[in-house]
Amino acid sequence: MPPHHVVDFLWFDDCPNHAAARALLGDVIAAIAPGTLIRDIDATDPDVAREVRFPGSPTIRVDGRDVDPGFVDPGEYTPRCRVFWTPDGLRGVPAREWIEAALRG
Repeated sequence: MPPHHVVDFLWFDDCPNHAAARALLGDVIAAIAPGTLIRDIDATDPDVAREVRFPGSPTIRVDGRDVDPGFVDPGEYTPRCRVFWTPDGLRGVPAREWIEAALRG
């Protein structure tokens, strides 16, 4: 039986990449950890962004940890887009293998 995880998907309205990242997250969960619930957190409101320590959209956390293995907390939490240095270069969504590794961990 796979471990149960808490998965948070954080995003904000003006970032175009959150829909693709949310779809990717759904695909990975279906393949690796079916039935895992995703908490969708809209961090468009700056107060919400501060409260959840929002580093940018999209952000995926598994059990409170960012899926980006090189993540460094920026210490500033404003609604903005986020980019990732993936094995395929600079992208607007995290690498699939990062999400897979987080869910397997």
